[in-house]
Amino acid sequence: MKTKPKVIVIVGPTSSGKTELSLKLAKKFNGVIISADSRQIYKEMDIATAKTTRDQQQGIPHYMIDIIQPNEEFSLMFYQNTVYNLLNKITKSNLRNKQATIPFIVGGTGLYVQAIVEGYKIPHAEPNQQLREKLNNLSLEKLIIKLKKFDPKTTVDLKNKRRVIRAIEILSTLGSTSKIKRQAPAFDFLQIGIKLPRETLYQRIEKKVEEMYKHGLVKETKKLLSAGYDFSEPAFSALGYKHIRDYIKNKITLKAALELMKKDTKHFAKRQLTWFKKNKKIHWIESYPEAESLIQNFLK
Repeated sequence: MKTKPKVIVIVGPTSSGKTELSLKLAKKFNGVIISADSRQIYKEMDIATAKTTRDQQQGIPHYMIDIIQPNEEFSLMFYQNTVYNLLNKITKSNLRNKQATIPFIVGGTGLYVQAIVEGYKIPHAEPNQQLREKLNNLSLEKLIIKLKKFDPKTTVDLKNKRRVIRAIEILSTLGSTSKIKRQAPAFDFLQIGIKLPRETLYQRIEKKVEEMYKHGLVKETKKLLSAGYDFSEPAFSALGYKHIRDYIKNKITLKAALELMKKDTKHFAKRQLTWFKKNKKIHWIESYPEAESLIQNFLK
């Protein structure tokens, strides 16, 4: 049988150390990094999305970062197609070169990762503005009830009204989640998850929020506000911007904004872990040597 091209996937909750681990591994195994972060795709949004700087990237090629403006539409289908095209280009390049380049898909957006590794055949669902307006008039509680009639086991963020509405919009076209088909991808994936004690993860989240503030999160948010962006756009569901916007508009104090950001980020990390733990193909690791050993065996 023909061997499928190898791809490494690194997942975990926010602040778990995915970036540091992936950079170290990519350097070791001649890798490139493909982001699986649904907010790092947006330009002008750097600090709250925790993008790596050019210096931090250490010359390692990075993809799926800074590809559209914050007010532009972006879909799961577009992400999947673009990443598959990237993987195919890397595969073709490897056939011409002696030293293979190993793709590392790295991020915490579970749906993006799942669409790639499970080969979702994503149906095309055009935005339905009339339905959106109708749904937007309903309370979040009523929207959740409507969504669960379509998909009782939904993994959509039920605190995010926009995402709940979009899920209903898609499922209204499909009829049910059972109609989402899968096709075995043309790649062999090794999925690695970063495991941290809950207390350690929460400490890292608190530290990360403080660092974002020190690195200019307020200034970045002011810049986005002055550019006239609508903060109800999907891009601005990235944790931090709405908290800081409320501070800038004198709705809350800076201390309250940062504390709320920490609290919401912890809740977000918890939801990410719930999503990833459903995937039994993920190898959970606690150290770099564990990850290196898994990859060495996988690439043999």
